[in-house]
Amino acid sequence: MYSLFIKGGFLMWPIALCSVVSLTIILERFHYFNKTRPKARNLSERVHLLLKNNKVEEAFSAADEDKSFLGRFLCVGLKVVDQPVEERQKILRRAGSRELEQADARLRVLSVIGNISTLLGLTGTVTGMIQTFMKIEKIGGIADVAVLAGGIWEALLTTAAGLFVAIPTLIFYHYFEGVVDNRAIQMRNIASDIFNIH
Repeated sequence: MYSLFIKGGFLMWPIALCSVVSLTIILERFHYFNKTRPKARNLSERVHLLLKNNKVEEAFSAADEDKSFLGRFLCVGLKVVDQPVEERQKILRRAGSRELEQADARLRVLSVIGNISTLLGLTGTVTGMIQTFMKIEKIGGIADVAVLAGGIWEALLTTAAGLFVAIPTLIFYHYFEGVVDNRAIQMRNIASDIFNIH
């Protein structure tokens, strides 16, 4: 495996670095989303019911105990439930933006890695092919088929490596973006259904 890595040329090193950074971010984001997901499936419905029964303190305790992004958002809303609609709207928008910023952190880096690793792989292949044909020219344009094939497959190693990094990186990037979008929808629904903000 290491010999294949070396044969791929110097661009294999930045591709390897991309893979390490990508894996680190993916693991960190999995940990974050797992840590901040709601513990109770019916948290918003429970808080809504308590609020309708004027049990604001109990609703706040239920939200605060959940320790999730939804719990934090509900706590903010419950603190300002008696404020005018315009004030509630501003505060909840700020709280929602904060939660989404935290959820979206470092996801752009995954997108960049997905694109860059592909381009690095293609660049490695192009430079490898150039070197192969330069060698053929030096020996008078007559090359053994085995030598030519060897030069080509070595050049293609960087494309393969780049794609091996790019494909899973972009899959996880789009998965995490879906999670962030879902959280945005949940907070928007809570703002509308529970705190009467449209």
